[in-house]
Amino acid sequence: EEVPDAVIPAASKKITSISSPLRAIVRLRRRYQGLKKSRLHLELPREKPAEFVHTRLLQRQLSLSRTALYSPSMSFFNQSGFESSQYFTFDTSVEHYSVKKSRRKKSRRKSRMVLYPDKTKKYLPAEEKSKAKRCLLLLIAIIFFQILNAIENLDDNLQKYDLDGLEKTMHREVFGQKVAVESIVELLKDYLATHIHNKPLVISLNGPAGVGKSHVGWLLAKHFRSVMDNDFVLQYFVMHHCPSGVDPLTCEIDLSQKISDMVTRAEIEEKTPLFILDEVELMSPVLLDTLSRFFEPNQTNEFLNAIYILISNLGGAEITQFVIQNASTELLYQQRGAEELLSTIQPVLASVHPLWKAADIIPFILLEKSHVINCFLEQMRREGLYPDQKHIENLANQLSYYTTGDKQYSRMGCKQVVAKVNLL
Repeated sequence: EEVPDAVIPAASKKITSISSPLRAIVRLRRRYQGLKKSRLHLELPREKPAEFVHTRLLQRQLSLSRTALYSPSMSFFNQSGFESSQYFTFDTSVEHYSVKKSRRKKSRRKSRMVLYPDKTKKYLPAEEKSKAKRCLLLLIAIIFFQILNAIENLDDNLQKYDLDGLEKTMHREVFGQKVAVESIVELLKDYLATHIHNKPLVISLNGPAGVGKSHVGWLLAKHFRSVMDNDFVLQYFVMHHCPSGVDPLTCEIDLSQKISDMVTRAEIEEKTPLFILDEVELMSPVLLDTLSRFFEPNQTNEFLNAIYILISNLGGAEITQFVIQNASTELLYQQRGAEELLSTIQPVLASVHPLWKAADIIPFILLEKSHVINCFLEQMRREGLYPDQKHIENLANQLSYYTTGDKQYSRMGCKQVVAKVNLL
């Protein structure tokens, strides 16, 4: 049937009125997608090429087909998972990548946020102080006070023995032996500063006759008897306590008993006994062996806290020769000269007995004529005589001397001074 002409224009008008808005919507949508793609192309990196994506897709399909051969029941799930995959499809568009990246940024921002409860303060809690630090400070303070107390005890111990007064007395009454006096006082100060020792103090005074060795021993005995007690000082003279006719074993037993009793009493009262042994060169080998046992370091504590003064003329000839050879130089008053003199005396003493290896050797040098005159003055004052200078010089000239250059050294020291003064 033919359609009337009047009907056709009305239908075309109706279609036109419907399609024109649709075309406008389609054009707007296309323009919106184009703008969106261009904006994402500026922000995001370049997409991977289609060949690379196609290759990864083929690898994925091959792995799925292998899995389906071994487990048919899982092929459906794998296929469905592949269809719903968001990583290996041709639909990996720029829009999907941008949405995923924006979500990651939001998650990162949220993870960095620190949420505090409403009732808490927005700052870190205060660190608690460790109690170990306080204990450490307390321990340091205790150690400091212990050291301070030990230093004070050392000073008190030295003051108890009054070694400064002893030094002044010896410098005043001992002539020509300044170096020897200073060495003796220094050894005593170092030893008496504490009551705990690993070995006894052994001092050997060696030199020719009349140079003041026995006089120093007498001054030491007098001083220590005044600051301590007579029970802690022993003066042992070999010619008196052990004459030539007495059995050496009897002398050995007597000396051992005296030393043992004295150190035992001194340990109880926390004092240091003093043993002055004069004329040691006359001792028998038995007595020397006995003394060497007391000088050993491996003993009980009471035998370690003791002072032994050995007085002898051993090494006197070597000292006399050394002084005469070096009289014209200042070597006698230098450290190098003292070391050379000791190196000369030590082999001589060690050849007599090994006990001198454990001793501190102090040599006494020859006295000059001026020192002998001082000995006359001191002795005359003790006897209550008026010291006439001319008379004293006449007495001094009656003695014999070693003459070297412009110096004169007395052969017998001050040994004959007492006898000369007694004749006045």
